[in-house]
Amino acid sequence: MLDKKHILNRFISYVKIDTESDPKSTSTPSTIKQWDLANKLAEELKAIGMQDVSIDKNAYIIATLPSNITHKVPTIGFISHFDTSPDFTATNVKPKIVENYDGSVIILNKEENIVLSPNYFEDLLLYKGQTLITTDGTTLLGADDKAGVCEIVSAMEYLIQHPEIKHGPIKVGFTPDEEIGRGAHKFDVEKFGADWAYTMDGSQIGELEYENFNAASALVKVNGKIVHPGYAKGKMINSMYYASQFIETLPKNETPEKTEGYEGFYHLHSMEGKVENTELNYIIRDHDRNKFEARKLQLIDLVKSLNKDIGHTIFEIEIKDQYYNMKEMVVPVMHIVDIAEAAMKELNIKPLIKPIRGGTDGSQLSFMGLPCPNIFAGGHNFHGRYEYVPLESILSATEVICKIAELTQKRYS
Repeated sequence: MLDKKHILNRFISYVKIDTESDPKSTSTPSTIKQWDLANKLAEELKAIGMQDVSIDKNAYIIATLPSNITHKVPTIGFISHFDTSPDFTATNVKPKIVENYDGSVIILNKEENIVLSPNYFEDLLLYKGQTLITTDGTTLLGADDKAGVCEIVSAMEYLIQHPEIKHGPIKVGFTPDEEIGRGAHKFDVEKFGADWAYTMDGSQIGELEYENFNAASALVKVNGKIVHPGYAKGKMINSMYYASQFIETLPKNETPEKTEGYEGFYHLHSMEGKVENTELNYIIRDHDRNKFEARKLQLIDLVKSLNKDIGHTIFEIEIKDQYYNMKEMVVPVMHIVDIAEAAMKELNIKPLIKPIRGGTDGSQLSFMGLPCPNIFAGGHNFHGRYEYVPLESILSATEVICKIAELTQKRYS
């Protein structure tokens, strides 16, 4: 039986450490403060009895739980990231505990009138009677992905304390900078040494994912001319006006807030402008590789068309691929998904097999030779003040990890 209070305290200790990553930084990890949790995790892994614990110069952590059986079985791995999103502050996180949630509105911050309401976030009603961990309304929580980190550490601790659960060799890995797309960039797959792995980085209990977006970033630069507004006729070129023209030309129904399932989108996630220069930062997403390539080409063609209509170069564009759909790497080894699905069913958890509308370290790792489906970590409303996670989901994910280890050795016994 898992120690509920012990695991809750572990999770709380993680989220109170600020590990926000920084997309503008060129170092790894991108922020020095990520080392605070990285070093804590390395010491904690040693303390619970993990072997070969290492933390490299970039804060990547790897550890081993040796096999406790005599026959040879594949080495499996579990991976999570410890950074949090730069989209919302992670400074001074003060988690709130709501026991025996009754389905009503949760007051996160009375002074600022910030509430978590099931009228808006309907998923809350799935967790009536459970213990919810929320924010205080002024920060994110960090369940993405400190819930996953907590689940992996807790599962390893449980397996060490319960040698009657038979398993093969298990590797665990924790990474920085996943939230800015670099979590797997310096991950040493060869050193990790697993035949396959699972990222514990999903949301709702039961999620099991082996498909994700193909992803790219697009920087659109709009070049204007600044002159005194009193003498601007025929001379000034206001880049912000042209930037708005670019924005308005893209299809209005292909944005995150109007798409679901396998539907792709263009997402303008930031913009900064003055008369002389404006920059638009887009992300491009699509599950289908051909549609993904077509989306990139559409942006390039739009830039060419607008420049042609204007008569000279106002727009420039730079597109960079970020990651690809892991499906093509996982389908040839679908038994690794089958094992995870069977583990959930044995624990009476209904598997929710669906595509990830986002990315995860697993997508990059799969293309680096480590097939890596994604399993729920339990949190909801990531990257903002309304983030929460049911404690029972953290416990269930911990049990799933243990059960996957057990079923893997049974499959190969």
